[in-house]
Amino acid sequence: MTENLFWLGILGAILALLFAFAQSRKVLAYSEGSDTMKKIAAAIRKGANAYLRHQYATVFKVFAVVFLLLLVLCWFGLLDNWFIPFAFLTGGIYSAISGFVGMRIATSSNARTAQAASESLNKGLNVAFSSGAVMGFTVVGLGLFDISVWFHILRYIAHYDAARIAQTMVMFGMGASFMALFARVGGGIFTKAADVGADLVGKVEAGIPEDDPRNPATIADNVGDNVGDVAGMGADLYESYVGSILATFALGVTAYTGAGKAWEAMLLPIALAVVGILCSIIGSFLIRTKEGATQRELLATLRRGTYTAAVLAAVIAAPLTYFLLGSWGVYVAILCGLVGGCAIGYFTEYYTSDTYKPTRELAEATETGAGTTIIGGLSLGMLSTIAPILIVGVAVIVSFVAAGGTLTTSADNYTELFSKGLYGIGIAAVGMLSTLGITLATDAYGPVADNAGGIAEMSGLGEEVRNRTDALDSLGNTTAATGKGFAIGSAALTALALLVSYVDIVSVKLEAKGLAIDLSLTNPAVLVGLFVGAMLTFVFAALTMSAVQRAAQSIVMEVRRQFREIRGIMEGTADPDYAACVGLCTKGALKEMVAPSLLAIVVPILTGLILGPEGVVGLLGGVSVTGFAMAVFMSNAGGAWDNAKKYIEAGHHGGKGSDCHKAAVIGDTVGDPFKDTSGPSLNILIKLVSTVSIVFSGLIVAVQAFMS
Repeated sequence: MTENLFWLGILGAILALLFAFAQSRKVLAYSEGSDTMKKIAAAIRKGANAYLRHQYATVFKVFAVVFLLLLVLCWFGLLDNWFIPFAFLTGGIYSAISGFVGMRIATSSNARTAQAASESLNKGLNVAFSSGAVMGFTVVGLGLFDISVWFHILRYIAHYDAARIAQTMVMFGMGASFMALFARVGGGIFTKAADVGADLVGKVEAGIPEDDPRNPATIADNVGDNVGDVAGMGADLYESYVGSILATFALGVTAYTGAGKAWEAMLLPIALAVVGILCSIIGSFLIRTKEGATQRELLATLRRGTYTAAVLAAVIAAPLTYFLLGSWGVYVAILCGLVGGCAIGYFTEYYTSDTYKPTRELAEATETGAGTTIIGGLSLGMLSTIAPILIVGVAVIVSFVAAGGTLTTSADNYTELFSKGLYGIGIAAVGMLSTLGITLATDAYGPVADNAGGIAEMSGLGEEVRNRTDALDSLGNTTAATGKGFAIGSAALTALALLVSYVDIVSVKLEAKGLAIDLSLTNPAVLVGLFVGAMLTFVFAALTMSAVQRAAQSIVMEVRRQFREIRGIMEGTADPDYAACVGLCTKGALKEMVAPSLLAIVVPILTGLILGPEGVVGLLGGVSVTGFAMAVFMSNAGGAWDNAKKYIEAGHHGGKGSDCHKAAVIGDTVGDPFKDTSGPSLNILIKLVSTVSIVFSGLIVAVQAFMS
């Protein structure tokens, strides 16, 4: 009976995809505005499509190599079965489709949002949010569909039992994580190279607005919003969503096989995902505002939608959990995830929104120059790590104990209780992401609003329209930071679940070869692995930051060249060469994204071959803890710098063109790769390192046995 209920996953996926399709029809029914607006939107769309074609072609080559490597491992019996290489491909394909769909609707919505904003603030919000909803529900729909289809293949075609299905599917997240990392890193390099070049030369040196049509980098900047903040983010959140469910599969079977409820423990995360889709659809109808709404009021309307969805999910999850597992403790764990996600979102807003004290104080720091602005942003970002880390820490302990775990290692049946506690941690991550449909919608709408502001500026729609799009854009910076907070928080919980799955899988394989695993901190392999994991976080951040630096330098030089050599740009009598900047960003992003992305595959394999499975456990612990803190710090610092700049542009501290504004632009320039390249990529790194370690565990154990 329980096995038949897994068809709910496919039904939920179809419902999400149908809602996404309906939202896309709604958006496309709006007018794109004047011919000038249509022309600008077409240029942005053309650049974004061209970049994604080149990116996917590059990633396909890497995927082909990894696919062949996985086939070789299967041939030598170092992978559990032949399904894993093909699941690697489907995960990557669906992740890429999620990003592509989001980018296509975003580039079709930007001019429509600008045109709608010319009529009213509420219409502008409605079009942009509906565009984000297409992305959000496409991600959850495709993610749930991929998981459900593979479950039915393994159960009804391969005839696997629950334990083997769970152990196999926990490896399926590698393809999604791999694609997400390439999309996030490549898109992040593209968008921030263009943004930095447009800001430094356009705003600071030439003294013209960010989206002024005289700025040669402005089209590249708008293209970057779509390939980085939409396509990259869609692939990123797809990976987070799928990873949390797959990790909980494995933990559920371990915890509940003895109680005869293994299928129920696997079904619960699927059922929660379906409930989350339904609640997100309901919450999306509550997003509306009034003309002249303040930033606080705009935040309130988005909170109304997301919080309503979370509350409804919490209410429905209670009878659902008790029906499947007969445990109120597991329900408490789910609540930990839901409440923890909302709490992380709130504190992210507090530190990054200009309606609160931290960002306003950061704007005040511009009174004494760029140096104090940068110092203030760094300290704000570091301080902002307190709340998310404590929230995740509390969620881990409470969900672990509530689900049946114990902190007393000498307790009777400790191993069984420990497994149930770990399942609680995994289901908390699923709970945190259960309403991802609406959470991601509030995130993905931001780049659309940003593009709409640029189109409004370039097509001369007037100050009132620009004020509305600026309000939506500023709110988008905050919701984008909130979305990253959800992704980072769930990454921490999922990484812990994957770490435990790795230990379980490796322990079984070592035992089969007469070996045991020693995970004590006094084991040099574990300790060195911790250091390597911490180092990997910093090296990865350094490579992505320096990639943005090099790509941005080429844009700065190109924009300066055009200002110098193309006569009439500043007077508006000659058009800049927009395509040159788009081409440079594309070339730079494709060249620079490969090295940091390959680190996530190469480092865990080398660590395992040199230090053994114990070294890999240390590596996973080091990269999870350090990467989590670093990701929060970078994302929040970057978001605060950006909104401090917008706060000044709204007329505070001298407004646009003042010395304070120039200092804020420099701070925002530093924050760009923080919040849109390195920071959000780190949560993918955390999980990709874990899934790579699990997939290649057979090879590492075989080498360990040979060396012994």
